[in-house]
Amino acid sequence: MSSSSEETQLREKLRKIEALFAGAGTEGERVAAGAALTRVRARLAALQRSETPVEMQFSLSDQWSRRLFLALCRRYGLEPYRLYRQRLTTVMLKVPKGFVDQVLWPEFEELNAALVQYLNAVTLRVIREEVHGDASEAPEARSTLRP
Repeated sequence: MSSSSEETQLREKLRKIEALFAGAGTEGERVAAGAALTRVRARLAALQRSETPVEMQFSLSDQWSRRLFLALCRRYGLEPYRLYRQRLTTVMLKVPKGFVDQVLWPEFEELNAALVQYLNAVTLRVIREEVHGDASEAPEARSTLRP
């Protein structure tokens, strides 16, 4: 499978995940990404009126997950930040907890899983093609060191 075909499949999968969390009811709604984004923002606005936003802390161990999470927050009009001296892996957010539980975090997890799967496939393909054909994990062996 070509890399552009893989990327196209990833993009389509990400759009479908977004439509799922936006609450799209029909196929036509799923295609209208702009409408999906509007629905999620409306849902966030409703939760902000009914729930007091709380400061939440997220720890995202790799740069790809962190970048995805930051972009997703910004897409919904949220303003992620870090406190002075916090690690780069930490993201703070003032948001209604219900939005995080019902939309933001579940959507992030699904998008992140799709992204990680894609990045792993691309990485393995490049290693096999450019470094060595066997990119498998090292087999487990008994220790040859004596205590």
